[in-house]
Amino acid sequence: MKAPDDEATTEQKPEDAGRAIARIQALATECADALPCTTIPDLTDADTLALVAEVERLGRRIDALRVALAGEVADRSRPSRGARGLAVSRGCRTPADLIERLTQVSGTTARRRVVLASDVRRDPFPGGDRTRARFDLVAGALEDGRIGIDAATVITKGLTPLLAHGSLDELKKAETELVAAASGTGPDSTVPASADSVRVMVCVWQAKIDPDGLDPAEDRVMAVRDFRFGPERNGLLHGSFRLMAEAGGRVKALFDAYLAPTTAPAFMSEEECAAAEAEGGKDLRTPAQQRHDIFVAIIDAMARSGQAPEVGGAAPTVLVSVRAEDLEANRGVGWSDRVEGPVSMRTVRQLVCTGGIQKVVLTTEGRIVQLGSPERCFTPQQRRAISLRDGGCVIPGCTIPAGWCEIHHVVPDRDGGPTHTDNGVLLCWFHHRTIDTSEWQIRMRDGVPEVKPPPWIEYFGKWRPATRSRTRLLDRHHTPPD
Repeated sequence: MKAPDDEATTEQKPEDAGRAIARIQALATECADALPCTTIPDLTDADTLALVAEVERLGRRIDALRVALAGEVADRSRPSRGARGLAVSRGCRTPADLIERLTQVSGTTARRRVVLASDVRRDPFPGGDRTRARFDLVAGALEDGRIGIDAATVITKGLTPLLAHGSLDELKKAETELVAAASGTGPDSTVPASADSVRVMVCVWQAKIDPDGLDPAEDRVMAVRDFRFGPERNGLLHGSFRLMAEAGGRVKALFDAYLAPTTAPAFMSEEECAAAEAEGGKDLRTPAQQRHDIFVAIIDAMARSGQAPEVGGAAPTVLVSVRAEDLEANRGVGWSDRVEGPVSMRTVRQLVCTGGIQKVVLTTEGRIVQLGSPERCFTPQQRRAISLRDGGCVIPGCTIPAGWCEIHHVVPDRDGGPTHTDNGVLLCWFHHRTIDTSEWQIRMRDGVPEVKPPPWIEYFGKWRPATRSRTRLLDRHHTPPD
């Protein structure tokens, strides 16, 4: 039962409200003065951990007030009040909009508080009693600080779809056990579970209470799955994806395989390799950067696998155009048929080295007057032979397999280097992209690749044969019979 819609209800006992607000202001000042942030580095480890726990408990009580106030703002802004609604009267479209403007939190945070408040709000009865909230156990645990907003939201959001399917007894049992787990008051453990752990428990309850509901949910997921490319800005192609759970599991498994300590680091540039070496082998890239580099290598490998559909009678190919004089002078930029902005000459040369070049002569009006044959392309037979010889990227320590590598002209075409197995070596995408600027050196000696490390690895580096071919490695240890 809600209070009547008159202005007197919004300002009951103003002297009490004023004292409460003044006390909260004083408490906020007292908390800030009790332990200034500048003194935190002087704490012992034990005191630091104790303070983290105590501040979190305090924050939970504050969060409970935030949710309660969000619910009150929403109630005073309900549509039935029309222009007298609190949000509308303040020039805001929704209660969350008003909270966002008043507190400077994000719109997501404001909406999250309003939604949670609708699930845990206990409306007042005349005489002081209050109604039961939709999730009353969650409401009580949130109010007294036993659980925080994260855990409360996970529980209410996970159980709400079950209100129309499960029995009240099952839902009450689920809510009881989830609150107990989140607050550490359950029979199994006295240690509160994190919000992420509670989310897993919620999924189990969803499967138990409404097992048939999984099929319609999968239908909805199937309908909204997507992988989108957005605009290109500042040299980066933006986009978004929504993968079905099982598809996401496959992607994560592949990423995990290359991010595992026994495999990583992989697909690093020379600068990143140098930085990692200076840090004792630690990969300084963020996990997101590592996943980006793995993704690029996977796409390259798939395009070269022969299993991808042909486009215009050829394997999927990125076409990059560049003026002949700019390529000759090694200046200017190139243009890709699938990228809005220009690509650097460094990128152009790497793509030319990998995919070859075809000369097209145009008139000033744009008419094609000469079309040359593709040049500088290693044939599939040459690639297989080089892959057998090198076994993978020839840079020592690189673990990228042959199928994921590109073929690099050791002596560039512009310097007269032939497209021949005696002049081609396997390099992974990163080593190929940075070979001209890195300090690794590669040469061919009687058709065999040799590498020389940069000074930061060996100051007086020596040339040495480079291969990961197990057959060739076995040959080195093979003693001919007498």
